[in-house]
Amino acid sequence: MKTAAYHPATANGDEQLIACRPTTADQPGHLIVELMRHAQTRLQAEHRYVGSTDDDLLPEAAAQLHPATRQPARVYITPLARTAQTARIVYPSAKLAVVPDLEEMDFGAFERRNYQELEHDVRYRTWVEGGCNAPCPGGEGREAFSRRVCKAFARLMDGAVTQGEEELILVAHGGTIMAVMERYGQPARQFFDWKVEHGCSLILDASDWRLSRTLLLIGTTDHRKACR
Repeated sequence: MKTAAYHPATANGDEQLIACRPTTADQPGHLIVELMRHAQTRLQAEHRYVGSTDDDLLPEAAAQLHPATRQPARVYITPLARTAQTARIVYPSAKLAVVPDLEEMDFGAFERRNYQELEHDVRYRTWVEGGCNAPCPGGEGREAFSRRVCKAFARLMDGAVTQGEEELILVAHGGTIMAVMERYGQPARQFFDWKVEHGCSLILDASDWRLSRTLLLIGTTDHRKACR
């Protein structure tokens, strides 16, 4: 059986999208977490692997985004520019806080290249046939990537819970969200089953984080559409 390559440029969400996310007013006493995937970048539009590469948003993709109806005080982003560019459009009033180690997976020698350019590369074919789990040449493997991301995310969550925060919004990457949700998401799913479209979010109830370190999926949001 062939295994589909992990391609952050083409990952699509499986959840039915809803117009607006629940607010903390709807969930009194709960920490609500939003994990948003940034809008599509220039290189991703060409179906290229964009992990550690600091690529700007595709202008057409940025133009599809709408400011959220509710504007939080703070939004967390990764060190890569595409998350900041997305957050400034969707949450223009928020202060942006960079969280190290939440960047997308480093695809090493596969960065900035697409399938057509790689299909005859033995290293790439070996990687794909192995389920995209092994380290990319000169880059990361999925296990090390997930470990890095989840460690950073857990620190962020622990701080929010300790401080009694009511919401936590993170604009990140497709792989980052999949790593977090495979580890902490409920209902339990595999890594690739947590794919989210560009410009869309998972909405999560984190009320059990302190007890069981779980995030319960309660909704989704498409920031490419105006809330109704």
